[in-house]
Amino acid sequence: MKIFLSKRWLTFCLILLTAVGSSDLVHSQVPWAKGGLLYEETFNETSLENWVVEVEKADQSVVEVQEDQLNIDVGGGVTIWFKHKLHGNMLIEYDVVVIKDGGKNDRVSDLNQFWMATDPENFDLFTRSGKFSEYHALRLYYVGMGGNNNSTTRFRRYPGGGERPLLNEHKDSEHLLIPNTKYHIEIICFNGQTQFRVNGKVYHSFQDPEPLRDGHFAFRTVRNHQIIDHFKIYRLKDATP
Repeated sequence: MKIFLSKRWLTFCLILLTAVGSSDLVHSQVPWAKGGLLYEETFNETSLENWVVEVEKADQSVVEVQEDQLNIDVGGGVTIWFKHKLHGNMLIEYDVVVIKDGGKNDRVSDLNQFWMATDPENFDLFTRSGKFSEYHALRLYYVGMGGNNNSTTRFRRYPGGGERPLLNEHKDSEHLLIPNTKYHIEIICFNGQTQFRVNGKVYHSFQDPEPLRDGHFAFRTVRNHQIIDHFKIYRLKDATP
């Protein structure tokens, strides 16, 4: 038991030391280059066939394709899983607007996402109701942008088993949400490093000593109204000489 706890503590310390967040980092001098397009979501009438929706308060919520965009207007928690499992080096990108226009769910908060998510206890990942606490036992990367009523933007790596170590956090207005503003989100996984970028700026960057190399992506929010478009996934290739 003592050896087991020591190893877990060492891993946790390594994770803390390798997590970095800076809005000053931009796209220059990265070791990867965009490769082939793996998937593109046009959000047409059949698009939701590629997604699994887990919604907490279905009678107060709408998740639908509207005007070639994904409209998320929910009164509780919702997780919208991309059905296809991902692996390897990749870029996930999409555009999103958090809506504030007088609607009952127009709360400016919680532009969240999971990626490289797996369930250590169950091969079938899609078994939950949308309640946030039900996802704590998963193994994944998580960013909550504008969480806690738009007061924090946080990065976590869930190791599985219920722990949710906080690896990086911003509380300044530059890293929080502005309503009715389009954001271009990029999530990078490359050779053990993962990054979360907003409009070309790196909000969180993490070199994982035990990288999550495969799993599922999901949009995640609670009591919120968002419009999502231009969802794409690219393979990343080595750009070093």
